[in-house]
Amino acid sequence: MRKPRSERMSWILRALIKSGGYTDYDLQRPIVEIVNTWSEWNPGHNHLRMMADAVKRGVWAAGGFPIECNTVSLCPGQSLPNRNLLALQVESMISGVGGERDPAPYAEPADAVVFICSCDKDVPALLMAAARINIPAIFVLGGSMFPGKWKGEDVVCCTDAQRLERDLRAGKITEEEWREFQNCVMPCSGACGPMGTANTMQSMAEALGMSLPGSASIPAVLAEAYRKAEESGRKIIELLKEDIKPRDIMTEEALENAIKVLMGLGGSTNAVIHLIAIARQLDIDLPIERFDEISRETPFIVDVKPSGRYSATDVNLAGGIPAVMKQMESLLNLDVLTVTGKTLGENLSRVEVKDPEIIRPIDNPILPEGGLAILKGNLAPNGAVLKHSASINRNLLQHEGPAMVFNSPAEAYRKLLNEDLEITEDHVLVLRYQGPKGACMPETGPLPIPTVLAKKGVEDMLRITDARMSGTNFGTIVLHVSPEAYVGGTLAVVEDGDIISLDFKNRRLEVKLTNKEIKERLERWKPPEPSYNYKRGPHALWYRFCTQAHEGCVYPFM
Repeated sequence: MRKPRSERMSWILRALIKSGGYTDYDLQRPIVEIVNTWSEWNPGHNHLRMMADAVKRGVWAAGGFPIECNTVSLCPGQSLPNRNLLALQVESMISGVGGERDPAPYAEPADAVVFICSCDKDVPALLMAAARINIPAIFVLGGSMFPGKWKGEDVVCCTDAQRLERDLRAGKITEEEWREFQNCVMPCSGACGPMGTANTMQSMAEALGMSLPGSASIPAVLAEAYRKAEESGRKIIELLKEDIKPRDIMTEEALENAIKVLMGLGGSTNAVIHLIAIARQLDIDLPIERFDEISRETPFIVDVKPSGRYSATDVNLAGGIPAVMKQMESLLNLDVLTVTGKTLGENLSRVEVKDPEIIRPIDNPILPEGGLAILKGNLAPNGAVLKHSASINRNLLQHEGPAMVFNSPAEAYRKLLNEDLEITEDHVLVLRYQGPKGACMPETGPLPIPTVLAKKGVEDMLRITDARMSGTNFGTIVLHVSPEAYVGGTLAVVEDGDIISLDFKNRRLEVKLTNKEIKERLERWKPPEPSYNYKRGPHALWYRFCTQAHEGCVYPFM
């Protein structure tokens, strides 16, 4: 192990640290920065302060000197630009401007780092930062919340909320029942209960080898989560001694393993954007087409909401991500290194699948292909993403119908909730100007089933958008259409009544227009103003530099 940075730092930095009551004895130890996304704003983060205490116990016990810092805390409601903001914040905080040849300007001279995170955008942001900083690192994951109980049924947010909101408008449940549901659906700390983006990205951190096995799906309120945190504090000192860094772990083979786990889980569509962004930080080329190639070869095997019946905590009882990877063992690269200091194959050698009904073997899958598919065609020349495993009406995967077009979520909701709307279940709902540059790519993709159809029992319709959606959502929804409408993608010139075709089998998404018709419409088209203030602050940075969805929505200089 090389000399601690504390031995190479300037006297002023040593004095600043000692002002916290620490001593020269403490500064003889390697400094472990604990980057914590704790916040009181949401259940995914509100328990992470206690997790940090557990990590510190482990670091002290192993001979390190833990120093905690807090960061931007990104709950699901935060916009996608904040993912990049957090990644840059942490890179700047730890890397500073000096480098190895000039250690004095390091903002926070850590020898190693423990990342504590839980939710949709903070997990990928910190994986991006870890790739850039590339000092020994380990991820402590916040885990999942338990499902709530409503009328004897396990319910999770926001998957069951989507279903029950539709039932409310259809008159199947009352306002009082709806309020009762809201009071019980989030019963404790932890990431939202289905395999939404938060649980998906925690699973991706584990599948990449950056967290201790079993970390991703442990319920946040169990003592086991805090034991894992303490063990991670001890493990980071071992990683430091062995000089094992994130780029030694997050290799191209590890990324492909993670994509296979994503497909087996039927995980969040947002993971496509985030994994591409992480690959960019690692200087690895990960084209969006590779996701579909892997999906074709990887079955969907985990029966978890929103694609299945169970919650993330049920997946934990069935063996968690280690059990998922055990079932997929023949498909994975087992030689990749992990933060245990061992290979993936060594980690899986003693793993048992505790419930093969929840985590199925690959020769008895739920679906023969992975949960996500990449579509292309004249509506999405650069690609679009479909979570077909969460489709309610699989007949819609081969569908043609007339478009009903909306330029904003407000317009869509105003019309779709109108009980006098003239619409059939064959219509294709199109929401545009919600992409990276048009609206910072919010999670507005899952447009509601029109009330007039919900009352007739319709549960699913084909919906197409350049927006994202929460990983907790379900339905036949095509997302991340690229290029987006705002920059002149074909979606910009689709008109009411145009016939749209989804051919899932052949991965095609088309509007029945000739190239000449599309070109003529685009020549007459003008983009609207973005739906956010793009002239100042971090959103100005985003508007100027962000790439399209199929490129990971990163900045060229990241």
